[in-house]
Amino acid sequence: MTWVVALLVGLLVVAAFVAFAAPAASESLTRVAAIACAGVLGVLAFVTVLSGDLTDPAELLGRVLVVELFVAAVVGGSPVTATVLWLVDQGSTSHDHAMREAGAVLRGGIWIGVFERAAVFAALASGWPEGLAVVLALKGLGRYSELRSAPGTPGSPAPSGAGGVAERFLIGSFASLLWACACAGIYLALVTA
Repeated sequence: MTWVVALLVGLLVVAAFVAFAAPAASESLTRVAAIACAGVLGVLAFVTVLSGDLTDPAELLGRVLVVELFVAAVVGGSPVTATVLWLVDQGSTSHDHAMREAGAVLRGGIWIGVFERAAVFAALASGWPEGLAVVLALKGLGRYSELRSAPGTPGSPAPSGAGGVAERFLIGSFASLLWACACAGIYLALVTA
């Protein structure tokens, strides 16, 4: 069972890197790779439930697993979150406009997501779940002024109707956080009883 887990984690890391690097080549390749990441993570979760505690975190396999799952959490979260937002936008007539609008208001979202997932994974894997609250509080406080003045937000000085920035912020944040939590959860399930 150890080799199956190692193979699945390796596939997850490869799929995460392909999905992260794919936007330069093709948006559809990014979506396929992101869906593959989610599928591999799901299969890995199932195998983890079946195998249970595999190793001690101090052993070599435990150290390799933490690094690989950390990389999968940080790198794989961006394309998975982008794919979730793309799925949300399906059927919307103003998809391109909404994306540009949200990107103009929420600058630096990709980098914030990378640091957010790194912090969430590190907090959970190290046994400090309270770190999740710290990350969420910092992100919410850091984006408060942008969200408050975003178009379409009640009470904002900008015209309403084009917005959805707050909704995109919430959906993107939840997708990103859940991805990092899933990767950390699999790590914890593999190294602890």
